[in-house]
Amino acid sequence: MPVKTDSFSIFDSTLAATLLTDPWLHSNGEEPKYGPDYGLLERLLTIPVTTNKTSASGSLAGGVDSWLAHELRRAGFSEDEVWPRATRPRVLPRDVATLLNKLPKILADEIRARIENMPAVAPSDAHFLGRAYDKQVDVAIARWDRGPELLLSTKTQVSSFGKNLSNRFEEAYGDAANLSSRYPLAAVGFFFVQRDTILRDEPDAFERTIDMMRKLRNLGGTNGYTATGLALIHYDDPSESSASSDVRLILDRVPQDVRPEQFMVGMLRKVLDATPVSQHVAVRGRMERRAIPIAEDDPFTAEGTNED
Repeated sequence: MPVKTDSFSIFDSTLAATLLTDPWLHSNGEEPKYGPDYGLLERLLTIPVTTNKTSASGSLAGGVDSWLAHELRRAGFSEDEVWPRATRPRVLPRDVATLLNKLPKILADEIRARIENMPAVAPSDAHFLGRAYDKQVDVAIARWDRGPELLLSTKTQVSSFGKNLSNRFEEAYGDAANLSSRYPLAAVGFFFVQRDTILRDEPDAFERTIDMMRKLRNLGGTNGYTATGLALIHYDDPSESSASSDVRLILDRVPQDVRPEQFMVGMLRKVLDATPVSQHVAVRGRMERRAIPIAEDDPFTAEGTNED
């Protein structure tokens, strides 16, 4: 029987070969400083570029989603907390994943195969009801006993920057109000990746982009994003002489206050601020650079795993 795949499958082997290293660069008592795995992002985005799937297929955006989910796992969230998961099914309630882990292996494998064909249990995309409409969220952390804790939307733009920027702004602003007003305790974020040709071809659009990323944030109201992040990527067109298929991240022109580092810190702070110290102990301990002497308040961590 052929192995089933989905839109994220092209990234699976790269993610599997990448360790979940500690992302924090500061010491105890210092201001949190986050170090994203930019090398992984470059490797992931090189995959759709080399197969000429940078826009219409959504593969470029899928690489960004996979990277951000990996970063959240680096921060200390478990593999079953973060969607999209690193393996199929990409969206699976954590209590269901815990059940599978506690069943005998043969039975768990059979049920897992059935679940992958049940969209009501393991949908291909994460959808959340906002204040006004249902919204597909690209990266999420949610549990039935906690509700949505992190809701993240991503966008990529590789051409027609100025032409489409207003539409991007309107969509993003509407989504922020829709989600944050229904889930005020959740970290709601927007991450934007543009091709660096915007600097050469439409520098005015890049200035508008930076302004947009700042204005989309919650600045004291209730409808903005918790954090916004921006990254530029460079890759050559196949027709160019001495073209390279590798994607390179370009961050020297991105202001510090909209760079990915501050985005991750802002999102993680919101999640931890909205939960007691007995929740997300591993994430909290990594960020605070200390061993927190308290047990995780989590009914899903009881002992017991698959048996043969």
